[in-house]
Amino acid sequence: MADWIYILDPGRDTLDGEPSDKETLRRLAEEEPELDLWLSRRNRMVRGDRLWFFFSRPEAAVAAVAEVDGEPYEDPDDPDSAYRVEVTLLPEGTRALFRSPVGREELGLGQVRSVQKVKPEALPVLLARAGL
Repeated sequence: MADWIYILDPGRDTLDGEPSDKETLRRLAEEEPELDLWLSRRNRMVRGDRLWFFFSRPEAAVAAVAEVDGEPYEDPDDPDSAYRVEVTLLPEGTRALFRSPVGREELGLGQVRSVQKVKPEALPVLLARAGL
């Protein structure tokens, strides 16, 4: 199992037309936890990996978590997105992270990319805050 950071910019990114803020992801975790996300490149994700959602603003922090449902795939019907991956938000972990997000400093993040692996030293903090 691998752990990935997925960067969301609430000022720019949307989820099916909704804002990509931590409030929206918390609500979706409860009501519609299955998501289909865009990836700029094919990452080596596999079923069972975890995806930690890092919100770049207003507070730069991880405040939601999901499980990867399958490997990334190309979407021939959508030339605007290079790859897609299906995930399921974890309601309990997302609720816990919403209440107590993990900040950029705690993650040891320098420059952030759209998707990157979680640093090994940050994983215990993420798991503890999410109650996993």
